[in-house]
Amino acid sequence: MNEERPKADNAAAVLKVFAVLEALVEDRRVSLADIAQKAMTSKTTAHRLIQTMVDLGYVEQDPETERYGLTLKLFSMGARTLSERTDLLRVADKVMGRLSRKTGESINLGVLDEWEHKVTYIHKYDSAFSLSMRSTLGLRNPLHSTSLGKALMAWRDEEEVLVHLKAMEMQKLAPNTITDPAVYLEQLRVTRARGYAEEIEESEAGVRCMATPILNHLGQSIAAISVAFPLFRFQETRLEEYIQLLREAGEAASTAFGHVGPIAGRRSGGE
Repeated sequence: MNEERPKADNAAAVLKVFAVLEALVEDRRVSLADIAQKAMTSKTTAHRLIQTMVDLGYVEQDPETERYGLTLKLFSMGARTLSERTDLLRVADKVMGRLSRKTGESINLGVLDEWEHKVTYIHKYDSAFSLSMRSTLGLRNPLHSTSLGKALMAWRDEEEVLVHLKAMEMQKLAPNTITDPAVYLEQLRVTRARGYAEEIEESEAGVRCMATPILNHLGQSIAAISVAFPLFRFQETRLEEYIQLLREAGEAASTAFGHVGPIAGRRSGGE
């Protein structure tokens, strides 16, 4: 119980910080009283938080009106993040478009949600077929049951993988869902060795997915691209073609982020 109290206090403090930031975002210049009211905290607490933000350069005070406003420092941070994400979408879109045209199936781009230990879908190409696997942008899916999750995890440091693995619930979601951590780790080894991930009815019955990572200059996965097939439409005779298309897509996108060489057989850090 004593350990839980500091955690609760810390969470409450973080909530107050964001409440203050949101109050500052709503209006260009805000009085201390208005900030305290909107953040539902005392003027003393609001003043302490605001002063810390002023000291860090995120907030400034108008000397004449004594009202507070955000500086461009926070905007600059957001702009850098947006720029990085925009670069990823721009690079991935090109290779995803080619995969879409060549396969006619659903193509998805996923990134790792570090806090939720899941895959987040940030870009997609819908299938050309009426009966297909359709995803939702912003959707979060488990790491253990998706080809995107395997592709993301296979090119991360072992220590990081174990942290995520410990946090995974590894629930059985479909006929072939992996629920054994040791089996999952072996799957990551196989994925690394061959350069692509695969799952057959592990996330959803009747669905087969294949994915490839996008690596940065350190050989670490920053995203993954997948192609999803209804099992009845998967052509086993085209398997090698699908693998080649995926590898080409992953390596082309990875090259744009400074990665050199083939993806297959490479660990995070290029080992």
